[in-house]
Amino acid sequence: MDTTQPQHTNRQYEEDLRGLRAGLLKMGGLVERQIAEAMEALVDRDSAHAREVIARDEEVNHMDVANDEQCIRLLALHQPTASDLRFITTGLKITTDLERIGDNAVNICERALELNEVPQLKPYVDLPRMAEIAQSMVKDSIDAFMRNDDDLARHVIDRDDEVDALNYQIYRELLSYMAEDPHTIGAATRLLFVSKYIERIADHATNIAEMVIFMVKGKVVRHMDKKQQ
Repeated sequence: MDTTQPQHTNRQYEEDLRGLRAGLLKMGGLVERQIAEAMEALVDRDSAHAREVIARDEEVNHMDVANDEQCIRLLALHQPTASDLRFITTGLKITTDLERIGDNAVNICERALELNEVPQLKPYVDLPRMAEIAQSMVKDSIDAFMRNDDDLARHVIDRDDEVDALNYQIYRELLSYMAEDPHTIGAATRLLFVSKYIERIADHATNIAEMVIFMVKGKVVRHMDKKQQ
């Protein structure tokens, strides 16, 4: 035996696993908050709040790096197998989706800052509704991951259709504004971007849910028709 290599007890391994679980939960909670506060900044036309959300993205990025490092540490030092291996490798992928969700929240805030410089085009009704669904999808996808709950993961995937339908509805409505009055094109285009950012958040939540199904069932459901899943 090579006695120069550090020996790792089961206790250390369990502590490292708990640390990863806690880190992923914390990151998931933070990006949920980023989505909610980005939409608050948009609806309330609160530029100061938007800047706070943008500044907080650095914390999301730090968590992304820390969680990746924890996953790599577990793989390198403990050589996990079976369910632990699936949990860790799935966690490694999930951090990427969570970081991108955080980026989209920042993008919403950047468009909010621009929209606050011009008169409000219309009351925001469908966008907050769409964001609420996407945010709940993020929460449930993380809960499904932590609980090995493939049924909840499938429910997340099903809700993506609601977000897509709202995105299309908003697109058609804003297109009509631009057709009727060219002066609305600037604001309407920015709102179209916001709708697209929310749609991408839902897509990332769906990615996480699909990875959970693979982790639990060993079944790849990405790019499959829902009836096949």
